[in-house]
Amino acid sequence: MITTLLRAPSRRLQRVSELLKREVSELLRKEFSVEECGLLTINEVKVAPDLKTASVYVSFVGNRSQRSIAHAKLTQRSKFIQSMLGAQLTMKWTPVLTFFLDDSIEKGNRVLAILEQLDLERKTTV
Repeated sequence: MITTLLRAPSRRLQRVSELLKREVSELLRKEFSVEECGLLTINEVKVAPDLKTASVYVSFVGNRSQRSIAHAKLTQRSKFIQSMLGAQLTMKWTPVLTFFLDDSIEKGNRVLAILEQLDLERKTTV
């Protein structure tokens, strides 16, 4: 029988994740205009144990065209963002960044809207 143990990330991984989150957020704020790409927020950064790759989860507020522009620009400019990050950090390797659009906020808003609708229906039937 094979068991998989899920371990919490080490303190170093947590510190590096938070540092990357803060620095990538600042770079996105400087490099991406809100009018063109909407509002981008870094929700989470997951760093591989070897510190060579990082998954960056970005939430988005804006319309559909801004969403597609933001995703295209993030993908297109990931190497540039990585190089800017490398110039600011003092690490042996700058992690290779992979950006993912995180729609958890949208899903949460949908759940809240459904709950509010159910609550209104319950109040009108009582």
